[in-house]
Formats: sequence, C-alpha cells, structure tokens
Amino acid sequence: MKTKGVILLVAFISAVVGIIGCQTKQTQNEPIPAEPDYQDSTQWYVNNRQGVADIFYIISTETGDYVLPNGETCHYADTYADSLRIPLYGEMLGVDTLLSGRLNYYSPYYRQCSLQSFESDSLKSARFPLALGDVRRAFSHYLKNMNGGRPFILAGFSQGAHIMMELLKEIDDDTFSRMVAAYAIGIAINDSDRHIVAAKSADDTGVTICYNSARDTSCTMRGWTKSRMAINPVNWRTDDIPATLVTEPSPLLPVAEQKKDTMTVHIDKPSGLLIVEGYTAQDYLLPLIGVEGNYHTREIWLYRDQLRENMALRADRWIQTRTIN
Repeated sequence: MKTKGVILLVAFISAVVGIIGCQTKQTQNEPIPAEPDYQDSTQWYVNNRQGVADIFYIISTETGDYVLPNGETCHYADTYADSLRIPLYGEMLGVDTLLSGRLNYYSPYYRQCSLQSFESDSLKSARFPLALGDVRRAFSHYLKNMNGGRPFILAGFSQGAHIMMELLKEIDDDTFSRMVAAYAIGIAINDSDRHIVAAKSADDTGVTICYNSARDTSCTMRGWTKSRMAINPVNWRTDDIPATLVTEPSPLLPVAEQKKDTMTVHIDKPSGLLIVEGYTAQDYLLPLIGVEGNYHTREIWLYRDQLRENMALRADRWIQTRTIN
C-alpha cells in the first residue's frame, strides 16, 4: 500500500469543527445547508474504470458541528463548502484507493449528520432523515443516469451503512436483482426484509455483509445492540472459527514505518461482534463517541485487502452465474 493511500485514510476519524461561510436556510429552527444537485458533477466522486461492475459507496461521518458567521451552529455537512468537502473527499478517495481495484466507483456528497448528532438517539432520529433523503436522491440519479444497467455493489460505513440499509429495503426487485452484494460496515443489523439476506460464504451474491470489530465484548459503541448477522472478513465464515490477519495496524502512519500486527480474528456468536486479538495501535479512538477497545475507525483499513478481493470475487461470481443462466 502506498503512503499516499495511507494518508488519505486520516479522513476516517476526522471531525470538521470551525467557522464556515455557507448558504443555509432555516428548518425547524436549525440552519440547513443547500440541497445537493446530483446533476452537478461536483456533488460526486466518480472513478469510471470501464469495469464490469460498480461500487456505490456511502461515506461515514466526517463532519462535526460548526459555527456559521451569524453565530448559529450547523449540524449537517455543506456539500458546496470547500472546507467541509475536504474530509468527505478524503474518505471517498481513500476507499476508492483501497477497495475498488478494477471496479467502477461512485460516491455522492450528502448533508450527513455531524458526529455530535450521534451522542443521543433523539438527535440522531431528528437529523438522520435529511442525510437519508439526499442519498436516496443520489442513488436514484445514479441508477437512471450513471449505472448503465451494470451489476453494482452497495457499500457504506457507519452513518453511511445505516443509510445504505434503508436504500436496501426500498429498492425494487428488478434493481435488487442487479445488486452483487451489500457491505454494511460498522453497524448492527436486526432489520428483517426480503432484501436483507445474511452472507454465508465468500462468494454468495445478493447478500449483506456485516461485522463490527472490538477487543472484547465489553467494548461496544454507544447504542450498539447485538447484531443478528456477522461474517468474518478474514476467512469469510459465520461460525467462531478464528482466522489470522497480518497487516499494518494504522492508516495514520506510512506503511513503511510500521511493523505488521499478527492478529487473531473470530466471531463471538452470542454478541455478533468480531473479536480482534493482537492489535497494537493506540490511535484508533473515534472522537466524542468512541470507546476504548472498540476498533470502529479501523473497520475498512484492517481488512482492506480482504474486502477488495472479496468485492471482485462476488462481482465475478454474479456475472458468471448470469452468463450460465
């Protein structure tokens, strides 16, 4: 992995807090940034490699509360403000660099909720619909104007995974039939829906991949509940058979300057957590809502090679199955 790719992943734990000049409107006594126009190419990160399948990726929380020139606090990303776009772009580029391989990559800017919005369930419930609405419109635009009928992978991390799950429940059966797989990274899944099918192996398609990494079962994130589905992204098993993962522990340091950790990774069946032993980095804690021993910020970094290979494998399997049929 090149140093450039490592540095880009700093965005995974960024929280933008500052004084930003942006155009907003008042809704329910809160300033709301302008709605993204998804016909505007600046509201997308796109890397079309002319591949046979796409990744539609929804970024995680990269925005913190910030103060507007009039003294009000805004709780949503302004997708037209350069200072707020920087960390959003950083994650988009970082994930594309780490995971896409030969696949096409599409990621929309959206008015995501700030990190502070996840300090309570009531704040999250009040603010989440705006973010969901943006991505819902972006996904519709992607399907109509950018996808070209190709098979696609849905993927989201943290806040992006929560949004992705709502899209998964809403899509029609014809669209779902073209979905290679859905990667819901860093959330618990307890929803029941005909489109939410737990992955059972490395190459099944039309399924949902879910995992949450921690040192032990006492290190759960705020509001996390037992997940009814979990798969180990190292050995792609759903039982508690352990796997060995050898990789650099931190995206915040150049790879060449790190010693690789040798980790043992297994699923704790009662909780649905992915238990990681042998992890040494100390720079993983998520600001404000992080828990010591919970590796939420490393859910993509640690398994980047496995995820990239798995996305390519599932896309190939989807295409082979349809060709045979």
